[in-house]
Amino acid sequence: MYFEYFGLNEAPFRITPHTDFFFAGANRGATLEALVYAILHDQGIVRVTGEVGSGKTMLCRMLAQSLPGHVDTIYLANPLLTRDEIVHALADELQLKLDAQHPGALLGALQAHLIERHAAGRHVVALIDEAHAMPPETLEQIRLLSNLETSRDKLLQIVLFGQPELDQMLARPDMRQLRDRITHSFRLEPLVRSDVAEYVDFRMRAAGYRGPTVFSSSAIRLLARASQGLTRRINILADKALLAAYAANSHHVGRPHVAAAVRDTDTPSAARTGRQWALAIAILLVCATGAAYWWRATHQDPQAARSDTVLGSAAPTPVAPAPAPHAPTEQAQTGKPTQLAAAPGGLVDMPLAPARELAAATNPAPTVPAAEAVVDSALPATAGLPDLDPALAKFGDDFARRLAASERWRREAAQQTWVIQLATAEARDPASLRKYLARTGQQVDNSKLRLFLDRSNQRMRIGVIYGEYSSASEARDALRTLPQSVRNQGAYARQLASLG
Repeated sequence: MYFEYFGLNEAPFRITPHTDFFFAGANRGATLEALVYAILHDQGIVRVTGEVGSGKTMLCRMLAQSLPGHVDTIYLANPLLTRDEIVHALADELQLKLDAQHPGALLGALQAHLIERHAAGRHVVALIDEAHAMPPETLEQIRLLSNLETSRDKLLQIVLFGQPELDQMLARPDMRQLRDRITHSFRLEPLVRSDVAEYVDFRMRAAGYRGPTVFSSSAIRLLARASQGLTRRINILADKALLAAYAANSHHVGRPHVAAAVRDTDTPSAARTGRQWALAIAILLVCATGAAYWWRATHQDPQAARSDTVLGSAAPTPVAPAPAPHAPTEQAQTGKPTQLAAAPGGLVDMPLAPARELAAATNPAPTVPAAEAVVDSALPATAGLPDLDPALAKFGDDFARRLAASERWRREAAQQTWVIQLATAEARDPASLRKYLARTGQQVDNSKLRLFLDRSNQRMRIGVIYGEYSSASEARDALRTLPQSVRNQGAYARQLASLG
């Protein structure tokens, strides 16, 4: 439905394993290489475990695809086979006809066939999925199968894929002989937040997307928290978030779109995380209240306090002191006021600020009169920038002033404001950016060109936006009036709040 809207060739977040979408990050690629090496150079059983939806089946498919041509791969996906049925299943995959015989004769016939293949230079590997659900007697048969060998080599290499329950099964005393034959064990861990950002961006581009980063940093944070880093849940939530962004006519997936996906999905982990955040916020608010009372008791003028008591009037609420220079507030870091933005499902996207900062947020300092405001031109080049990266120093003071002015404009503008994003690029080529701004500034109103920093994909990028519009339709109308050379670079309308 949203493929053409986002410039996609196919679905980026399908839940069925598709090897074109194999993500080699988060140690997945290294695990695949280790599995290939273990199969080709080792003589024991290999075990791979991971939580439900962590990508075991995808890794299994990639392993089958990555093995060289002289390896014959057998994939068994049914874990409920009996000890005799698993032998027949292996024989069927090898195109070997077995008559109904007693178990010893079945193993003998299978061994003879495997010896023929070994003599022909073939290597046979059995990839057994969902091994945690196998009956104990079937696992015992797997141990016997691993004993099929020549005087020098194993005739059948076995790889077990399963959930953590497989470890529990193998820890049983009666599984000791099978456990001793496992020479390599691998575990697929959930993705951390930085891996989630790379994973989502990789899947989008593997599906044909060629534009700027789609998912904002706040969207990635919620996506990582709600999915607990499990790739199947990430795929489900990301697909629904894209659909929500499409329905909202947005080319940028923000936290509200992921929150809508979470609401539409049965994710107990998200609900549990929401309760944890709610508890953390309650504790912080209690600490903030205590800090405010402590400040009032220890710093208020004693004489003024006594006079207030005599007059029976309430003491004025003191203004909390500014945080120390080594502990900048969230507003100083991001250029935005600290907000307690409660998301659906009880999730809250707020920093764990010290109690003193929370007290300051509830008792803001008096507004400085306009006549006393500092003129922008008198500010240093980096004024208004939360944390100017040292890598941006090579761009020069003129760039810093322009970026600072853009940041101040963003803070003052309504978040419902629409803009036109013209371009985005990694912050590593100042000469090209200067040329682009100079060239584009001659084609459009240079005073309406603004910059912003995009850190949503763990790599800092610099974006260029244009204009200020009250609605999406107004922004799109303005987009159509821009020179063709500017529009051809992928310009599109987006809301200011979606810049992150």
